[in-house]
Amino acid sequence: MYFISMSIGFLGLMIGSFLNVVIFRVPRGESVVTPGSHCPACGHSLRAWELIPVVSFLILKGKCRKCQVSISWRYPAVELLTGMLFFLTTAFTLRLGINPARLVSNLVFVSVLIALSFIDLDTFRLPDVLTLPLLGLGITGAFFIPGNPSGWESILSASGVGGFFWIIARAYPQGMGLGDVKLVAALGANLGFPAIFLAVFMGSFMGAFVGIFLLLAGRKKFRQQIPFGPYLALGAIFSLLWGTNIFDWYWTWIK
Repeated sequence: MYFISMSIGFLGLMIGSFLNVVIFRVPRGESVVTPGSHCPACGHSLRAWELIPVVSFLILKGKCRKCQVSISWRYPAVELLTGMLFFLTTAFTLRLGINPARLVSNLVFVSVLIALSFIDLDTFRLPDVLTLPLLGLGITGAFFIPGNPSGWESILSASGVGGFFWIIARAYPQGMGLGDVKLVAALGANLGFPAIFLAVFMGSFMGAFVGIFLLLAGRKKFRQQIPFGPYLALGAIFSLLWGTNIFDWYWTWIK
């Protein structure tokens, strides 16, 4: 099991390299397939060895080989984050004896959440081209892959939590956009009940905590927009990996 988790973790490093392309190009409406990877400053087409996750960044000392413009530290950070989450997701999924198809679904779920989080941090937007397929993935997987959530549970979770957030967005559009509504509906479809409540609670708590800290530190002003997507994504990943243990502990404690 450890070997499989490590192998998929290394695969995650490569997926993270692709996610960097998604994060950069999707908000600009560009194709993630063509043209090939290149330096955004000088257009230098990257060779195969320049695309090795993390290692190429270290070899190049964080600079483009041709124009010497600095490469953002975020590129290897996204690769390492994806690799780590792939390893953890695989380890927890295999430990619970979940259907292998569910593992694939969970890995895609985590990948899209990583891309959405960084796009939201950059642009304060959660593109439909990512949130809506994530919603469709959750519902489709729930009907065709054995395990939790079931098909109708997925639909009810998505519509219930999505509807609740839609009401909030209509009542307070300055604080929440429709992108957040679509994202939380997608989380409900993929996590089901009651995991979606843990995800929303964790995301809201972390978002509020960071928001208050930024206000007190003078980094943000009152009513200034703060991206909510990364905190929802973090809560969802937390719920995906540790939700079962938390709920088992909770039901044992209240008995």
